Amino acid sequence: MPSIPPEAAAARCRIEIDKLRKGFNANGREVVAVDDASFRINDGEFVALLGPSGCGKSTILNMVATLIPPTGGVIRVDGTPVTFGRPVRHVGYVFQKDTLFPWRTIEDNIGYSLELAGVPAAERKTKVAEAIHQAGLDGFARFYPSSLSGGMRQRVSLMRTLISQPEILLMDEPFGALDTHTKLDMHSVLLGLWERQRQTVLFVTHDLGEALTLADRIILMSARPGRVKQDFKVDFPRPRDAVALRETRQYAELFSRIWHSLGEEFAKGRSV
Repeated sequence: MPSIPPEAAAARCRIEIDKLRKGFNANGREVVAVDDASFRINDGEFVALLGPSGCGKSTILNMVATLIPPTGGVIRVDGTPVTFGRPVRHVGYVFQKDTLFPWRTIEDNIGYSLELAGVPAAERKTKVAEAIHQAGLDGFARFYPSSLSGGMRQRVSLMRTLISQPEILLMDEPFGALDTHTKLDMHSVLLGLWERQRQTVLFVTHDLGEALTLADRIILMSARPGRVKQDFKVDFPRPRDAVALRETRQYAELFSRIWHSLGEEFAKGRSV
């Protein structure tokens, strides 16, 4: 595991992955998806988990979210070990698919968690209207998901999670199914929202360009079984322009460094 810089060690740790292991039973034998993975994410950090398909990125995320149990190691959120099936209250999750309720309007989808929490209707209406505006969805409050594009639905899904103000945000390739231009638009939306709220983010992606655009750090996973191969610092200044950033020399240099290491893991994955 890469050494932890002194300044990071002094910061408040929000997520700690300690010698994490996950094996699945397949036809009577264990297939190890994640093995001896360790890393920390500090308060306010935006960390991208990057690696080839099958390296256990989403598996790690789902273990942090308590959706599946580990078979070894420990996950701590704010110093407390998480327990399978017991979600941590201040942790939000944005899935790969938008998972919106098709029978609810956009405003009702976004306000769903507030409704469950018993937030009064007037307050809920104000918060939902603000969320719709922040996401650039003015005029679509009473539309249904079927009337929106994929990118717009993902905006709704993102705001449905953010409206409950989670301190920690888990994101599992939420823009993976979008075309390049829509994805860049979503990067701009997410960066703008994150700059205002500064949640601690663990973002799973297989897209190096996406990771460089969004993250403070990129944790590169090896081919299966997934282990932490390298931890890269992304020190591009913020706020970031999702399009202009890609035209800079610093972006190209770091892209090249990480791409070389990532390519080695893609090659290993093909030989398995």
